Order: sequence, then structure tokens, then C-alpha cells
Amino acid sequence: MKIRNRLTLISSATFGFVFIIASVLIYLAFYNSSEKVVFKELQKTCLLSGIYYLEKDELPHYEHSAIKEQFEENIQNDIVRVYDLNNTIVYGEKEADRNINPKELEFVRKNKKLSFKSNNHFYYGIFYNDNQGDFVVFVKTKSEVFKSQTNRLLVIMIIVLFAGLLLIFFLSRLLSNIAYRPITEVISQVNSMELNSLDQPISSSNTNDEVQDLITTFNNLLSRLSDTFAIQKNFINYVSHEFKTPLASISGNLEVFAQKDRTPEEYQKVTSEALENVYHIEEILNNLMMLSGLKTITPENETFRIDETLWNINDKIFEAYDRQEIRIDLEVKDEKLLSVKGSELQLQLALYNLIENAVKYSDGNPIKISLSETDGQLKITIQDYGKGILKEDLDYIQQTFYRGKNVGNVKGSGIGLSLATIIFKQNNIQFSIYSKENAGTLITLLFPKL
Repeated sequence: MKIRNRLTLISSATFGFVFIIASVLIYLAFYNSSEKVVFKELQKTCLLSGIYYLEKDELPHYEHSAIKEQFEENIQNDIVRVYDLNNTIVYGEKEADRNINPKELEFVRKNKKLSFKSNNHFYYGIFYNDNQGDFVVFVKTKSEVFKSQTNRLLVIMIIVLFAGLLLIFFLSRLLSNIAYRPITEVISQVNSMELNSLDQPISSSNTNDEVQDLITTFNNLLSRLSDTFAIQKNFINYVSHEFKTPLASISGNLEVFAQKDRTPEEYQKVTSEALENVYHIEEILNNLMMLSGLKTITPENETFRIDETLWNINDKIFEAYDRQEIRIDLEVKDEKLLSVKGSELQLQLALYNLIENAVKYSDGNPIKISLSETDGQLKITIQDYGKGILKEDLDYIQQTFYRGKNVGNVKGSGIGLSLATIIFKQNNIQFSIYSKENAGTLITLLFPKL
């Protein structure tokens, strides 16, 4: 059953249940109060009947005449019987009533009053003491008016119940459709999605409710899925490209080499080229294994000097890249800031990748590395003045296997920057990149306080 139908049925059932309970309570309250009113009126009629029949010899004629008029007006639908001590009817209706027996008369004499219902009549009796003796006055009235009123109320409540159920059903249906509309739109957008459109988030109506939270969560999931598919695509492209070249070189050299006998020098040359390509493949695999392993291992928490790490990297870059000029400016007054916590091996790898990229894309221009302090925190900037990163590539440059469109013939795997991003995140280091095409790139690292 769909949610909207379930909501409609639940709201209708809830209204019906609540209305029935309320109706029963109202009906019972009305029934009891109406009974009390009937018995209250019968009590008054009993007293008036006693005065009319038993006080005639004691009241002035004009007072008794007024009471007679009132008595005749009230007694139109009632039957009065006045009993003496011998349970004999002395006034009123002379025909005996089977519901008024000596037991009831004795109860009235003892308790001064009695009220009860029997068949289609209400009865009320009172004890009346007079100079002529002790009497019991009973008044009997039909319950037709009472039943008519209560039955009319019951019919009205039943009509209101069914009318209310219909109204609540259609209103609930309408409101559930309105409330469910954002979900319907989400379902429609999800059904129209294709694998190549996962990067397009679901549009929302900004309802600021649970539906909006669901849309936001789903968009986050889509973003992660899109990134995952992009990584997979880049991974396939990367592996097919990077592995294809060395493997093709190895197989091509061996095929040519096997066609005839070779000199020892030629054997040495082919072996050397094959080993170089194997080492290249091994390096690619190591990078991939390191990338996947970084996301699962627990980061270390050792303390070391970050400036010493940078000087070690500088020495390696200097040798590997034909004495590339790197300028390191130390502007930290508090030397304690130079001692950082984390994995020295990981941070050295991450910083080496960043500095190596700066060297690769600097077009031979000097590299500037600055160590300074900001609000009690160590800040490291790496600045190059090379080709920079295209604006449309900045949002994706930290993704695994992604390479900018303007890298040209510069060799790379698209792993280094993503490795560095993961390492900095694990070591709680804020990492940001600012770049402009043909103006260079500025990388900023902000280390946490110890």
C-alpha cells in the first residue's frame, strides 16, 4: 500500500475512532442529564400534586385556585396517584399500577423519595406529611419525548460521523497528495537518471522538513557515487594507458630481439630497458596499493621537525630534477611550531608530491616554500610560477587519477595530489589550492596546534 493511501486510511480511521468515543461520551452525558431533568420535573410535579390534593383545606381559595391552574398545566401528560398509610389510592388515578407495589411505597416512606424507569415510563415518588396523615405521592410520565430526543441525537451523530469520515477521507487524500508531491518529484527525477547524469543533484522545493533532509542525503550519496564512478573511469583509463606503454615496450623489444642472435651488449640493453619498464609498472602498483591502504590504516602520532623534512625533500628534488632551484623561507619565531604530530613518512610523501608537482609545472621558474605562523599555528605555502591549473579543473584536481587538461607532455599518474589530500586529512591539516592559468599555483597548509 502506498504511503499516501496509508495516511488517508490512518487519518480517517483515527477520526472515526475519536469521533465514536466522543459521540458515546456525549450521548451518555446527554442521556443522563436528560434523565435528571425528567426526574427533576417529576419531583416538582409530585410536590405540586401533594399541595393540590392535600393542602386544599388549609389554603385560601385564591391560592388553591392558582395552584390548581399550575397543576392542570403540568399534569397534562402525567398520571398522579396519592397513597395513604394503607397503600390505598386516595387521590388521582384510581386504577392501580403494577410497577407501584407495597415494597416501593415502603421504600419511599423510609427514604423520602424514589425514582425509577419501567418499560416506557418514568416514575417519581415522594413522602408527603400532612395534618390528615402521611401520604406517598407518585407521578408517572411517558418516556416518548425523552426517547425521541435521544434517538434524534443518535441519528445526528451517525450522520455527522459518516459525513465527517467522507470529508476527512477526501481532505486527507488531498493533503497527502500535496505532502507527497516532493517525494513524487524525487521519484520522477531518480527514475529519469542515467549513469552519466549522477553528477546532477536532485532539485528540491526547500521544504525544510524530513523530505528536504532525504533529498540532501540522497544528493550527497549521488555525489559520492559520481566521484566513485569518476575514479573508476579514471582508474581504467590510467591503468590501460600506464600499463600499456611499458608492456608494449617489453613485448616489442623481446619480439624483435628473438628474431636473431644478439651480441652481449644488445642483451644488456634489452634487459636494462625491460627492467626499467618493470620498475615503472611496480611503481604504479605501489602507488595504487598505498592509495587504497591509506584509507584503512590508523595514522601515527609521532612528533618531528617539519622543517627538517622539507630540507630532506629539497635535497632529493635537487638531485632528481637537475638542480632545480627551491627557495625555503623560515619566518617562524616560535620554534615549537616547527614540531608537528603525525606520520613523518606519510607527510614526507605528501609534501614531496606537492613540491615535485610544483617543479614539474613550473616551466623552470624557481619554487618558493615559506614557513610562517598564523594565530599560533604553523602555516606552510608552496608557490610556483608555472602554467597553473585551469579553472574548470580545480574542482576535480584532487580526485584520484585526474589530470588537468593543460599538463601537456609532463609525465604523471594523477595519484600524487589525491594521496596528499588523504594524508593531510588524516593528520588534521587544512589543505587548499589556489591557481591561475599561466600564473602559477599557491598551495597552503595549516597545521593544527599541539
